[in-house]
Amino acid sequence: MPRVSSAAYSRKELRSLLAQLDSKQALEDLLQLLAIPGPSTQEGEVIRFLQTRLREGGYRPSQMTLDPVQEKSPLGGEVGSLVLCLPGTRPGPRRLLMAHVDTVPLCVGSRPVVRGRWIRSADPQTALGADNRAGAAVLLHVALELRRLGLEHPPLTFFWPVQEEVGLFGARFADLKRLGRPRLAFNWDGGDPCKLTIGATGAYRMEIHIHGQASHAGAAPEQGVSAAAVAALAIAQLQQDGWHGRIEKHGQLGTSNIGVLQGGSATNVVMDHLLVRAEVRSHDPKFRKQILQQFRQAFHQAAQQVQSARGKRARVRFHAQLDYESFVLGRSEPCVQAAWQAVRHLGSQPQLAVANGGLDANWLTARGVPTVSLGCGQENQHTTAERLRLSWFAKACKIAMILALGAESAAAE
Repeated sequence: MPRVSSAAYSRKELRSLLAQLDSKQALEDLLQLLAIPGPSTQEGEVIRFLQTRLREGGYRPSQMTLDPVQEKSPLGGEVGSLVLCLPGTRPGPRRLLMAHVDTVPLCVGSRPVVRGRWIRSADPQTALGADNRAGAAVLLHVALELRRLGLEHPPLTFFWPVQEEVGLFGARFADLKRLGRPRLAFNWDGGDPCKLTIGATGAYRMEIHIHGQASHAGAAPEQGVSAAAVAALAIAQLQQDGWHGRIEKHGQLGTSNIGVLQGGSATNVVMDHLLVRAEVRSHDPKFRKQILQQFRQAFHQAAQQVQSARGKRARVRFHAQLDYESFVLGRSEPCVQAAWQAVRHLGSQPQLAVANGGLDANWLTARGVPTVSLGCGQENQHTTAERLRLSWFAKACKIAMILALGAESAAAE
């Protein structure tokens, strides 16, 4: 194919280009990525695969860098995020294409197989890992095809962050200078490629330590202060007052969940310590803090209700940290407009959405890089029923190519 400036693409030329994309190789790379174990903090093999394929595709090692976010992450980790930064072959604002590479632990052992219109794991005990190896494969496909076809493009950064599933740490601690300080950003993580996620909720994560008093549960239970009893009273109060689960108060919406309870050593010992891990979410920062305050109040009040025969009470240590802040992009935001036009080129109707979960886009947007998220074919993520719709994956690859070329203006003609 002759080298053509993407600024001069007509709709016919763009369609011809998209028809030449190597979809067979894209599928092969996707299947290999799905089979690689790589839960959060253990993404090293995934990153090495991507580096190898990029070198095979003609990219120099000097064009690829690792952003050592694991050195800042509270979880550590064996590798940082992969960045491929390309100068533009024509002028334009730098564009960022991103997709996280880690999976949840349930995906370890995935054996991806193509069954009709879907990819599933042949092992019924594992999830597939399409969240988010499908997104990682979309980016790899576009980078390789740009090189193979010799296409002109604006300045581009391909970004494969780590540790999304455990706190969005790859995006949260990303070195924006290393990313080339992009102006438009596009994140692939989700299902329908025509759904443009322009906003997401914010969340706090809590650790609540309840310190009671141990005693023999048979000989002298009255001398103990049960941390379990304190937790039970607090949780019951939150549930009764409507502050646990789905929360609706005076037209405001939010959610909360107590997901982990850890404590105790034996049935014949009054529990002297209990760790509670919980979260609260809301698109409204003020309401989110209100939910947080209700949790704090419930546990401190419960600690005063449980005491030993000698009047000793429990002590509560409450810690909360912001996981990610909520955001909503306007429809006029350049990245939203570009994604909208790219979807329209494929004959589909874009749909705007706001997510109730966190995305890498939360932190990129908060740090001054407006980011819209698009789907890449995932369904039933984080479950053993997870699968990937092949037609959606193929469409995601085409949308990503249009955006990488900056060719959405031709698509809009």
